[in-house]
Amino acid sequence: MQTKPENDTDLRLKVNRETARLPWAELLKHFAAGNVVWIANSLDLVDVAVRISHDDKAHIGQWMEAGLLAKVSDEQAANWLEINAELWAVVVGPFILVQQEKAVPASVH
Repeated sequence: MQTKPENDTDLRLKVNRETARLPWAELLKHFAAGNVVWIANSLDLVDVAVRISHDDKAHIGQWMEAGLLAKVSDEQAANWLEINAELWAVVVGPFILVQQEKAVPASVH
């Protein structure tokens, strides 16, 4: 039986440990390959990563429709390069999820 995303504490802990701040310049080759996904600041990066790992189409679709999750645009990429942005990032193969700001990680229940 598969665990529901909201109850997958093991994966949440793993994703939280693997989340790091990276300079945008280090992610350019992944952006060029179309593998970098932007996450709005209003969402929790760890929660999004867990839901993508679980293929939670309902939440992912809602976030995309609301403009809260999308592939990084050329404009975003150019802006981040210009300002030497550091982003929070985590890998959820084949994607790298990025967020410009991140609140303190949510506690895992």
